[in-house]
Amino acid sequence: MKVKYLSFFFTVVVSTASFGQLKTVDYADKSQKLSGLAGIPNMPNKNNPGILVLPAWKGIDRHSEQVATELMKMGFYSFVADIYGVDKRPKDAKEAGTQAGYYKSNIKEYQNRISLALAELVKQGANPEEIVVIGYCFGGTGAIEAARANIKVKGAVSFHGGLGRDEKREITPIKAKVLVLHGADDTYVPEKEIKAFQDEMRTAKADWQMNYYANAVHAFTEKEAGNDNSKGAAYNELADKRSWSALKSFLRELF
Repeated sequence: MKVKYLSFFFTVVVSTASFGQLKTVDYADKSQKLSGLAGIPNMPNKNNPGILVLPAWKGIDRHSEQVATELMKMGFYSFVADIYGVDKRPKDAKEAGTQAGYYKSNIKEYQNRISLALAELVKQGANPEEIVVIGYCFGGTGAIEAARANIKVKGAVSFHGGLGRDEKREITPIKAKVLVLHGADDTYVPEKEIKAFQDEMRTAKADWQMNYYANAVHAFTEKEAGNDNSKGAAYNELADKRSWSALKSFLRELF
């Protein structure tokens, strides 16, 4: 049996008889209306683990929906967070840059929106003791910030995300396991930022790992980024597959 659900940008067709239901979930941050996307598996994994997905700078999109669906098919409760709000979703790259820049500069607000989405994931059935947060680009930055804030997650995974931190911020112990999946040729994240991040992880006594993917630049999991590395952001099929495999290995270790 196939059922159609009206999604944010297109119609998602899911087979409720085979793996689960993909649906929109409305919630709020005080007066700001938010609307995320939840994946409810028909056959959840043992202990009902959940994965919070933080989308890239343009907000909930086709890619993040596909990720939520794949995780649901794997037996995980999934939830794609709405960081910006239903009336504040970027219409173009310029607006996306402004919106993402605001939350990068106002980290507490970003962390709060992540926490609100995490609560919604739990409401959908995920075990609050068995949660991992993953993110792409801007969302990858958010996954790292969730770990820095010690939001209640077992693991944090960043796909081609920013790693920077204001040097004035205190480094505190990080409890979540951290996995960074990074394009070896990503010019958006300078070597200075990478070194500072790695030093931070050591100081925070984190259990962390970082994978580099050859010939991969920023946004290597995003098919819509094209395949021209000279533009600084481009899809790389091999890096995409290898990073997804690394995620699955990470999840097996945690769960």
